[in-house]
Formats: sequence, C-alpha cells, structure tokens
Amino acid sequence: MSEASFRLAAVTLDEHTVVRRTREIEHEREIALYDLLESNSFRPVGSPGGPYNLVLGIEENRLIFDIRSALDEPLRKVMLSLTAFRRIVKDYFLICESYFKAIGGSQTPYQIEALDMGRRGLHDEGATLLRDHLKGKVEMDFDTARRLFTLICVLHLKG
Repeated sequence: MSEASFRLAAVTLDEHTVVRRTREIEHEREIALYDLLESNSFRPVGSPGGPYNLVLGIEENRLIFDIRSALDEPLRKVMLSLTAFRRIVKDYFLICESYFKAIGGSQTPYQIEALDMGRRGLHDEGATLLRDHLKGKVEMDFDTARRLFTLICVLHLKG
C-alpha cells in the first residue's frame, strides 16, 4: 500500500453540542479543515490502508476519533480522555482571545508578535500531546496533529 493511501479524505466534526462560534474561531476551523485535507498523513495502527473519513466528536468527557473507510464504513473508534487536553485547550483559547483583541485594537506590533508566538507555542504543545496520546493507535505527522488539535479546540466550544 502506498504512503498516499494513509491519509484523510474527509473530516467531519460531530457538532451536535456546539454553540455558535465567533467569526475568528469559525475562520480557524475552516482553515484547519482546508489545510488538513490538502496535506495530511494519517495511519491507524494495523490498518491495511485508506484513504479514511474521520468523524471527530466528544462524548462523556472523551474525545472520539471515529475512523471510517472512504465508503463511510466504520473501521475503528479511538477514544481519549479529555482530561489531559483541558488545560492546554483553555490556555489556547485565552491566548487566542487576547491575540484577536490585539490585532483589532491598538496593540504594538511587538505585543501582537509576542501573543502570536505564545499562541503558536501552545498549538505546538497541543499537537505533541495529541500525538503522544494516540501513540500505538494512530500515527500522524506533526502538521496533521496541529490541524486536528485546532479542530479539537473547536469541539470544546460547548454550551
């Protein structure tokens, strides 16, 4: 099976509990989805190959990776506790909120750059945490993990 077959062909968020998002958060979601589908590496351990459809959701304090075939047949569900992600998601949203206010306000370029560096650092930390928790279940490259972390953050916007 070629490396090209170990990729995501479609990603859907199970958003039945998500409340309205800000324009900035919706924009981040759209960019993450677009970039993810343009380029990704996604290899469920033990799978003969894809491409895969992925439904990301949250159920009872668990993050659900519902991995399906390109024909939308269920292949595997991977569940992770959300507890490990709560702090970093909360911190990420706080810094994103400050960043979006700064670029819309009267902050200096240096202040905006510092907030952006902090935001990127937390994003990288979240991607590393995701890869660590999926070790032995799903292998992915760092960019794929970063984009999936963005989508996980979006899923945390629940009422």
